[in-house]
Amino acid sequence: MSSIIVSGDTSGAITIAAPAVAGTNTLTLPAVTGTVNLNGPAVYAYLSANQTGVSAATFTKITFNTIASPGFDTNSNFNTSTNRFTPTMAGYYLVTVQVQTGSGSPTQQVCAVYKNGSAYMYGNNVVATGPQALNVTALVYCNGSTDYLEGWGYQSTAGSFLSGSSASMFQAVMVRGA
Repeated sequence: MSSIIVSGDTSGAITIAAPAVAGTNTLTLPAVTGTVNLNGPAVYAYLSANQTGVSAATFTKITFNTIASPGFDTNSNFNTSTNRFTPTMAGYYLVTVQVQTGSGSPTQQVCAVYKNGSAYMYGNNVVATGPQALNVTALVYCNGSTDYLEGWGYQSTAGSFLSGSSASMFQAVMVRGA
């Protein structure tokens, strides 16, 4: 088995080793300056207290204000003040938003993924009286600099969104670089 070893300036080394199988393998690096990163960002944020004051018959941004422990924002891309995920690596992200409606006995309920302030993907339009757990999953391209994602919810009557890491949450993970 052949290897390439690059020694560091002060200590340590990087070893690139060919697999012990027959055939030709090629590692192609992009023609850009920067860091080759094989692990993209991932985040799991949730609503830590009930979100009250949800208006009737209008989409409301969900205030996902807590990062799941331990430190489940691998690249610090989720801002709990703005409730936005702004990935700094261009690529394709699998995003899931879940919200559990609370008070108000709504008859129509929906949740959505928003990209750059506009609806990108809606979940099921649930027509049922009383609290419901709603979710939506989307595959979204983000440019790695200005694109951001948010979770929004809708209910036909004024009410609240319920808190808890399994009730109302936002998850995103990079599945492929650009």
